[in-house]
Amino acid sequence: MDILKQLLLIFFLCICGEVISALLPFAFPSSVISLLLLFLLLMPGIIKTHHIDKVSDFLLNTMAFFFIPAGAAIIEKYELIKGVLLPLFIITLFTTIFTFAVTGYTVSFFIKRMNKKEEKHNG
Repeated sequence: MDILKQLLLIFFLCICGEVISALLPFAFPSSVISLLLLFLLLMPGIIKTHHIDKVSDFLLNTMAFFFIPAGAAIIEKYELIKGVLLPLFIITLFTTIFTFAVTGYTVSFFIKRMNKKEEKHNG
């Protein structure tokens, strides 16, 4: 039952993201809004990590499964994209490197920030 509650919490945040996205006067992905909502609720401790740990572990462990439809669609539409494979590859390469760099710096920033909080709390 615990997993169901965690999944409902995640779905609730996704629905909130959809509503906010629909209300905005410009296009913005609801999934990004949902992630921002989750982040904003995790930071002050409104939602604790143990409230979503089991379902988030499950989703992370099965993430590759969710890319199968996208991969199949790319294979199915190969004739349409074969003329732009090189630019697509270059864009994918650079955005992947950029994403890794931003993620690394963000994680490093928050680890340092958490360590400073622990030092203040302990010292």
